[in-house]
Amino acid sequence: MKKAVRWIVGVSVLLFCTYGHAAVRGIHDNWDSLLQVHVKNGLVDYNGFKRQEKLLDEYLHQLAEVPTEQLSGNEKLAFYINAYNAYTIKLILQNFRKGSPPRSIKDIGGFFSSPWSIRFAVVGGDTLTLDNIEHDIIRKEFDEPRVHFAVNCASLSCPPLLNRAYRGELLDDQLQENTRRFLNDPHFTRLEGTTLFVSKIFKWFGEDFKDDIPGFVRTHAGEELQHGLQAGGDRLIIKYLDYDWSLNSQ
Repeated sequence: MKKAVRWIVGVSVLLFCTYGHAAVRGIHDNWDSLLQVHVKNGLVDYNGFKRQEKLLDEYLHQLAEVPTEQLSGNEKLAFYINAYNAYTIKLILQNFRKGSPPRSIKDIGGFFSSPWSIRFAVVGGDTLTLDNIEHDIIRKEFDEPRVHFAVNCASLSCPPLLNRAYRGELLDDQLQENTRRFLNDPHFTRLEGTTLFVSKIFKWFGEDFKDDIPGFVRTHAGEELQHGLQAGGDRLIIKYLDYDWSLNSQ
């Protein structure tokens, strides 16, 4: 009897785990295809997404059905990054007026609410806000500052949206490449003498970067920027670039 019970429990656990992996395996394929068609050089064709909104909705419905408690590690982090970015695009599509997207994501919401506090993202059976996904899940559960260069807020000063879905098995390389590109693009990071101009992302989330902005930038800097940072040494002054909230549309 005890052996039978153990066998049933063992099979149940195996099926539970197998279902969890099967539920997420390939789930991001349609999202990946949409991104490849409608995102170029980090800019988004929102009108194109609008024409294929049904496909996006099908993907979002899949996200709602995934048993997220069975995900772990890079698979889970990739899942929530994709969810954040996909629901951000959905939010823009929901706020088209007269066939056009809003000029800025900040035009969405009311006087007492922001676009990031709207509870509309159904993920793993829970209805969440974008803030919930970013701050209560991604930032809280993962000690990974590079996510700030992967989640996209639909604005020109945001790190450019990757035109591929994030994948657990590729995630480290994807995050590394995103971070490297952002920190070596003079639109987002530049050194003038001993003044290091960086995105306000570093100001808003300083604790995620251990309050060591030059150190983090050095880690991911290319040869030219690396040389300048080394020359500046302890004399470096940090200044934050203006943030352009205009929609990141093509």
